[in-house]
Amino acid sequence: MRYITGAVALGAALVLGALSTTAQAAAAPAQPARTGGLYAPTEMVLTIGQGDSRATTTSLRAATLSCMPTASGSHPYAKAACAQLRSVAGDFTKVTDAAGQRICNKIWDPIVVTADGVWQGRRISYTHVFANSCEMAGGKDMVFEF
Repeated sequence: MRYITGAVALGAALVLGALSTTAQAAAAPAQPARTGGLYAPTEMVLTIGQGDSRATTTSLRAATLSCMPTASGSHPYAKAACAQLRSVAGDFTKVTDAAGQRICNKIWDPIVVTADGVWQGRRISYTHVFANSCEMAGGKDMVFEF
């Protein structure tokens, strides 16, 4: 008799537990469906840091940049940075490899720039290492000017 009572109590507890979670799930507010809108998402976090690689970098500065539907974010020159990225179809290599007119010394004091996020619906993760701050000043243009 003791085993039957225990089994009935266990079964009742399982049934009540299942009903309570079903009731909670039904009572939860429905989340609105996220629509893509008219524009593909374009939002990034840009960083500038001191170090040899992304893994060993000490971050010095960071900025957010959103280019759709309008240029915004914490980037001080968001409109110009978005225009530059549009002109190279979001190819960060073309931004950082632009030949500058500066003559720089050959001191190795690396600066790492990164871009992580989404460019026109496409996931990006970009890293570039400049030999020193002089070379970075010649090759960063407006995207990494913050």
